[in-house]
Amino acid sequence: MLDPVRQEIVTQAHTVVVKIGTNVLTGDDGRLDAQRLQALADQVQRLRQTGRKVALVSSGAIGAGVGRLGLSQRPTDLRQLQACAAIGQNFLMRAYQECFDQHNVHTAQILLTASDFDSRARYLNARNTIVTLFEWGVVPIINENDTVSIAEIKFGDNDHLAAMVTNLLQAPLLILLTVVDGLYRTDPRSDPNAQKIATVDHIDMAVMEMAGASQSSLGTGGMRSKLRAARLATAAGESVIMANGAQPGTLDEIFACAPIGTLFLPHGNSLPAWKRWVGFTARPRGKILVNDGARFAVHQQGKSLLPVGVIQVQGTFSKGDVVALCDQAGQEFARGLTNYSSDDAGQILGLRTEKIAEVVGAFPYEEIVHRDNLVVTT
Repeated sequence: MLDPVRQEIVTQAHTVVVKIGTNVLTGDDGRLDAQRLQALADQVQRLRQTGRKVALVSSGAIGAGVGRLGLSQRPTDLRQLQACAAIGQNFLMRAYQECFDQHNVHTAQILLTASDFDSRARYLNARNTIVTLFEWGVVPIINENDTVSIAEIKFGDNDHLAAMVTNLLQAPLLILLTVVDGLYRTDPRSDPNAQKIATVDHIDMAVMEMAGASQSSLGTGGMRSKLRAARLATAAGESVIMANGAQPGTLDEIFACAPIGTLFLPHGNSLPAWKRWVGFTARPRGKILVNDGARFAVHQQGKSLLPVGVIQVQGTFSKGDVVALCDQAGQEFARGLTNYSSDDAGQILGLRTEKIAEVVGAFPYEEIVHRDNLVVTT
């Protein structure tokens, strides 16, 4: 019997982001598996023929470079990682195009870095480019620009990028293709009786603790990375399915509403595009720590953040920058556009409204962050 919730989510997914992990694309020797890549392309094309728009976020450039060069393992030196990416990205895109040539479909390469999402103008340009490619019937293939993006190689991964692209496109469904069958309550490698979870209503700490610290030999992400990405997408009102892309016909089965993988349900309202950018895409320039009363007012009552509730300002930021609102322990619970620079915010923290003009010589705003420019992130 079909799950009606899954059926509704899959049926209504007019735009889909599919993230394909390195180990899905490569064999044990680290080289691209041409047969598996063709099978994935065939499934994507069948999905597109239903009228859906599909964007691929593909790992594999560094892994393809490792295989192409015949290296025994993934390098750890940054220069070598970037060189592998430079070699592998060209090979990866050529392989994708050859697969989609079987369907007379064009592909387009889009290389992004985190800074492309920090800039509102570049963020919108990326979105407009992908939308135009959809209009032209082209399959966008998105990857991190590993050859120049130091932070992404050292700290980031394509799971996070896929979640940001999902928010960028307001795509109702993100599919994370990995080499495990979904989220398990215990590690299936050590527990033969491990139970797979079919549906996750909310990604809380208990769910996060189900992820081990494992990481593949060629990829950069593990289960924790995928859960963080799923939490980012579901918090903005989208659904996520994690499934085993190394198994034949996985995408076909997902869109036949078969109960494979793990479905993560949205636990936030669908947000307008600019609030997605503020709350879940642009990296904060600084932090504003608030007392318990201010946290309750913002988080529970839908209020603006007033100076009287601020206890500390961290970082250097200007008026209009994105800042993280944190509790007294430093845990983020919201993000917003600040009305004050870090210097001015530091001068007026803890002050009641009537005292602001006395300190900064003017009274431009009552709020440090107005509710209209604020997004609760937890």
